[in-house]
Amino acid sequence: MLFNSLTFVAFFAIVLGLYNLPISWRSRKIILLVASYAFYAAWSPPFVLLLWLSTLVDWHVAKALFRARDLSRRRLLLVVSVAVNLGVLGFFKYGGFLLENFVALMTLMGVDFQPAAPSIILPVGISFYTFQTMAYSLDVYLRRSEPSRSLLDFALFVTFFPQLVAGPIVRPTHLLPQFAEARRVRINQLLWGLGLMTLGLFQKVVIADGMLAKASDTVFGATAAVPFVDAWLGTLAFAGQIFSDFAGYSTTAIGAALCLGFSLPNNFRFPYAAIGFSDFWRRWHISLSTWLRDYLYIPLGGNRKGPARTYVNLMITMLLGGLWHGAAWTFVVWGGLHGLYLMAERFLQRRFGDPERTTGLLHQVFVGIVTYFLVQITWVFFRAPDFSTAWRLVISMFGFSEGAAPVLATVHMIQVVVVTVVMLVVHWYMRSRTLEEVVGRAHWMVVGATWAVMLFALIVTQGSGSSFIYFQF
Repeated sequence: MLFNSLTFVAFFAIVLGLYNLPISWRSRKIILLVASYAFYAAWSPPFVLLLWLSTLVDWHVAKALFRARDLSRRRLLLVVSVAVNLGVLGFFKYGGFLLENFVALMTLMGVDFQPAAPSIILPVGISFYTFQTMAYSLDVYLRRSEPSRSLLDFALFVTFFPQLVAGPIVRPTHLLPQFAEARRVRINQLLWGLGLMTLGLFQKVVIADGMLAKASDTVFGATAAVPFVDAWLGTLAFAGQIFSDFAGYSTTAIGAALCLGFSLPNNFRFPYAAIGFSDFWRRWHISLSTWLRDYLYIPLGGNRKGPARTYVNLMITMLLGGLWHGAAWTFVVWGGLHGLYLMAERFLQRRFGDPERTTGLLHQVFVGIVTYFLVQITWVFFRAPDFSTAWRLVISMFGFSEGAAPVLATVHMIQVVVVTVVMLVVHWYMRSRTLEEVVGRAHWMVVGATWAVMLFALIVTQGSGSSFIYFQF
């Protein structure tokens, strides 16, 4: 069930109506839980069993972890939780990838190994809810929080439908307390929630699908080299597409949760105005970057064990972050490039200081442009289906594709340029601002007119009803 479908509009309206009936808080939470299972089952009902497995394992493990005093027993219990969660994730997401690479290794060794082709279907959203339930067990193990007293609350935390499929990855300490006490939706929350849902769907349907997807698909789907301009416009199109698609999902999820009286953490803060790569990762997919920081980078030692170890920890974190996104070596390269960028940035900051804090506006803008340019190179490996396609595009982006035939129509080129320019202006204007601040200062007629324009654009855009990009992760 896609946010950008009439089915979801009807589903959400029914849930909102039932949720606001004059019934007990427990009954309203049961309605949300049943709705969440129905929302997920709309893709494939059998995969609801995986949600139950994660829920029951981490519920019981966390209870036992909290009671246990023996360190070896606590470690064993944590291993059980991590093994179950990563085992399920590994089988469904990485089983085929591991088998493919094992076959390639056997071929290099001269062994003709021909296994049966795997028929593994990736459960939608498995990476998100796996990390979410693992955070629960890890927090209890680290004594950061106590286990939930209510299985209903914990099950709802795991399956809460607005963010179940593609995040944000919510920490238990953020969402579980919100289920503990009865909540009633105020009119301003409902209006904000509906406004955010409109903005999120506008980003997805109108910008990502309607204005950028065609150019991105054309360039990355080309089977031969493309000209310099086409290569750059196709990459810029994907950069805008993936931001609008993923930020659109997150904004819609935050809005839907707010309509029900719950707050979800912000997942994007105008990342294309980042000054440096640390700043980029403070603004892009924030819930994942902070998860990797708190549960991987810091436990590895963070920056506490000297520069060399810091560089190693950064690279390990980003390589695993790349692999989290997909079972392909192109994603590993994407993560590795970001790791190299972060290492180089850390090295330069040790000698020249942080440009975000120690330099003037023009220098900050220059660093921001360089950051944006280098991020575009990484998007090639994120989007390309294979290394040959990625390499052809990178070569073209550096001007080594003489005689290549253009593939983009003029109208698509104009759309990419206009959207990219507007997006960058908005990101830089909003860099140190919040949406709440800007809307709060605007005249109500301006807000109303903007909302009406987005609704009108959603209605008239002939969308394909395509799924969100991050559903595949």
